[in-house]
Amino acid sequence: MPSEKILAAKQQRVEDLASALKGATTYVFVATRGLTVAQDTEMRAELRKNGVKFEVIKNTVLRRVFAELGFEGLDEVFKGPTAVGYSDDIIAPAKVLAKFSEDFEPMEIKGGIIDGKVASVNEVIALSKVPDPTTLQTQVAYSLLFPFTKLAMLVKAVAEKKQEEGGEAAPAAAPVAVAEAPAAEAPAAEEAAPAETPAE
Repeated sequence: MPSEKILAAKQQRVEDLASALKGATTYVFVATRGLTVAQDTEMRAELRKNGVKFEVIKNTVLRRVFAELGFEGLDEVFKGPTAVGYSDDIIAPAKVLAKFSEDFEPMEIKGGIIDGKVASVNEVIALSKVPDPTTLQTQVAYSLLFPFTKLAMLVKAVAEKKQEEGGEAAPAAAPVAVAEAPAAEAPAAEEAAPAETPAE
């Protein structure tokens, strides 16, 4: 039977991991058994480059950590060897790990957590297909996955970047203007819309 010292050490491990993982926007769970040393090294280098932290953790510990973080419905995910990639960048963990799961046959996406909600494998893969914020030109794909407030912030950032570069920013800025305008000012926003249509 484990001694109190061992149990205390295990609990401390759970608390330390919960503290480290808390606050990430996206978590992606993967199976990496079978990767060569070279493949693992390449993947970890790309994860670091994109600001994604990566941990291989025992399933018994993962269950306790994510239960402590308030997530349920992950029992099927936490079967077999499991690693987790996580970041406050909502897209990066899915984009990098999905790419390597395609390139390296032994690797497999097992599921994830996106913006506070448990996500299926298909949802993680769908997220990986969303363009990077700096290249996102339309709100459609992003709005399917995330709250409008986050989309508005992203579109505003893209619009400001285009404006700095001398590009046409008006169409991208429109969703932000509508989101921020009081209800009484909505007609004015509608009247201005035709002027924003790009010329043929």
